Amino acid sequence: MNIHEHQAKQILKKYGAVVPEGVFALTVDKLVEKAKSLKTEKFVLKAQIHAGGRGKAGGVKILNTIEELSVAAKELLGKTLITHQTGPEGREVKRLYVEVSSNIDKEFYLSCLVDRASSKIAFISSDQGGMDIEEVANKTPEKIITTKIEINEEISDTDCEKIIEIFNLSDDVKNQAISLIKSVYKMFISTDANMVEVNPLILTKEKKIICLDAKVSFDSNALFKHPEIMELRDLNEENPAEIEASKHDLAYIKLDGSIGCMVNGAGLAMATMDIIKLYGKEPANFLDVGGGASKEKVSAALKIILSDKNVKGILINIFGGIMRCDVLAQGVVDAAKEIDISVPLVVRLAGTNFKEGKKILDNSGLKLISAENLDDAAQKIVKAIK
Repeated sequence: MNIHEHQAKQILKKYGAVVPEGVFALTVDKLVEKAKSLKTEKFVLKAQIHAGGRGKAGGVKILNTIEELSVAAKELLGKTLITHQTGPEGREVKRLYVEVSSNIDKEFYLSCLVDRASSKIAFISSDQGGMDIEEVANKTPEKIITTKIEINEEISDTDCEKIIEIFNLSDDVKNQAISLIKSVYKMFISTDANMVEVNPLILTKEKKIICLDAKVSFDSNALFKHPEIMELRDLNEENPAEIEASKHDLAYIKLDGSIGCMVNGAGLAMATMDIIKLYGKEPANFLDVGGGASKEKVSAALKIILSDKNVKGILINIFGGIMRCDVLAQGVVDAAKEIDISVPLVVRLAGTNFKEGKKILDNSGLKLISAENLDDAAQKIVKAIK
């Protein structure tokens, strides 16, 4: 689950990190009213969307007066921002954030994430922070270092010094940076975060280390332990189909392709997506119905797939283990009674109750194409939509 910048900064501040003073609002009038309390020479207005690259898209503005802030806020609120992370459809700005300006001396990059391959926490740091960090990664990767940390309650000073070494800080500033790393680590562990990114992390001309921007995401499977974080969820920033899928405990991610996929098991779902690409088409989604899905859950999954107007065909690939093939088949039939399946449907069943499932589908009257194996299924759905 992602949250907004202003929310991320408040959590970081709670754990001891230094962030600029700021206020957010859902309306221009409220924003201007709150902004009057800020002690600053310049106002920094920021669009709040769940995507990076806002600066280049016109979503960050530096303003000299409260009057300029009011005008700029009216222009920005309701505007659709298109960045390299939003896709061509962009994101509508529905909330704004204003903070005090900072006198920047240097910009750094810092992030913290789970490294699943090593079962450690990885800190990524660079002395080249700012809007073009992706370009730095591509052209000068030696300017970015990764430090992997064993998971403990606290992080050691030695590890902190390794992380900030590339910043080349003076001795009087190092302690601030070490304190920040400890705050980020504590927050990361305590909240079950997936990622904390501070870009840029800045050193001001007053020799202060400040988190000028912040992006945080959390492990959705751990949110039951953190109701206060769950309250920060902004459904306006999420895909409606993904919201609906979460209600049925379905693992669904919308993609840009034309072939809808319904699969049980994350590994099998990834393999299904890969083989669709192998035969020249793109998957429209990742959807794992899980090992013990009910026919109601399967029916909901099929409806969600068909709600995507880009879907030109559907591939159902089920290997029956805990998930029985007859339950899947009945779910497909039930869904078909409620909605019109007007696109080609290829079904591959194997495993528990495979014969019973095939019989249910054969007697359903549905226009579907049976497949013997995954390779056969992929070829048939690609051919069908052509």
